[in-house]
Amino acid sequence: MLNIPARDTCHELLGHVPLLADPKFAQFSQEIGLASLGASDEDVQKLATHALSEAACVRLFDPKTTCNQECLITTFQDVYFVSESFEEAKEKMREFAKMIKRPFSVYYNPYTQSIDLLKDTGSIENVVQDLRSDLTTVCDALGKMNTYMGI
Repeated sequence: MLNIPARDTCHELLGHVPLLADPKFAQFSQEIGLASLGASDEDVQKLATHALSEAACVRLFDPKTTCNQECLITTFQDVYFVSESFEEAKEKMREFAKMIKRPFSVYYNPYTQSIDLLKDTGSIENVVQDLRSDLTTVCDALGKMNTYMGI
């Protein structure tokens, strides 16, 4: 199979874009991107090797195993990794990312659509403030539900 731009474009648009429309898959994909920030080339290679598929040789998704599988670019993959859910894959990806040695953590900020580096107490405090605000909104919604539904 030749690796030509038109084929790659079709593959990306028809194969990946519909998956990215699913918020859980999009968040899982984002976890891979966040894990790669500040990681060594070796760790990035591990993150970029394989994902979810329904091909012949299927194994359970485990980033520690998946990262050691060779990624073939001129033929179909020898092994495909699957997970019970996007949520499970995302959690496994988060656990794997914790093992990457770097002097900071990363956080996707949905308000600014940017990535924040959590490298000091000030940057962590900003995330906590956002979380507090979100929790206040959720608590307010729950209170209204209780009031209007008589719960």
